[in-house]
Amino acid sequence: MTLYDDTQCNLGEGPLWHPERQEFFWFDINKHHMHAQRAGQTFTWEFEHFVSAGGWVDRDTLLIASDAALFTFNLTTGAREEITSLEADNPATRSNDGRADPQGGFWIGTMGCKKETGAGAYYRYYRGELRQLWDNWSIPNCTCFTPDGTTAYIADTPQNQIWRVALDEHGWPKGDPEPWLTLPKESHRPDGAVCDTQGNLWIAQYGHSKVTVHAPDGTELRALPVPGKNTTCPAFGGEALDQLYVTTAIQEDPNPAPEDGCTYLLDPQATGQAEHLVIL
Repeated sequence: MTLYDDTQCNLGEGPLWHPERQEFFWFDINKHHMHAQRAGQTFTWEFEHFVSAGGWVDRDTLLIASDAALFTFNLTTGAREEITSLEADNPATRSNDGRADPQGGFWIGTMGCKKETGAGAYYRYYRGELRQLWDNWSIPNCTCFTPDGTTAYIADTPQNQIWRVALDEHGWPKGDPEPWLTLPKESHRPDGAVCDTQGNLWIAQYGHSKVTVHAPDGTELRALPVPGKNTTCPAFGGEALDQLYVTTAIQEDPNPAPEDGCTYLLDPQATGQAEHLVIL
């Protein structure tokens, strides 16, 4: 594990490797920031709203989730265009974990700004339609997809529970989520996750300084230590997709260590999927 970027995020999240630009992006939700690093230099964009996750639309355009909308952001010009509102009438919630699926849809979860139980929901945006999939979620996380596009994984962090969802040919759920993995609360707290090309899940365990790797049957294969205590989300990147970026957070910690909130890079000895294109 090596330090990738020493910018201390209050809530680092939403890591995204852009496969066409060969650049890495990540968010600081509570500071309303999006960061990128190019040739060792960190760039920061500031937004009016909370921003938490994104997907790539083309070389110069990202789809970004805020507390009020999904909007496109042009990385060259800075132009922003709202695509659809997202709980804009509810100031008590914000977006959280999200990721594009293999069919070109974009999944995004919402949650209470004060982490209220059951205040959030799960949504999917696909070809012009934003559809609420499920409500009564507290902290939606672990959003990721098997390489064949037939299964989605989602979690509600306070429950330490991860669900599996069967998808149809267009990426819509075939039915309700089914329990897949319950993790012990004394050693795990599932936050963001990503699937590699073998279908294994790489799960950031918030508050436990690690990313755990789980086989498709849920078996924990290994744990990778992370210097920052509050690991939030992993993402595969690099030219061969054989590097793992990991974001971390400080949040309410009154005495953060220098390594908390930073972004890290490790050799996972595995290959990830390229982040999928979002079809507007």
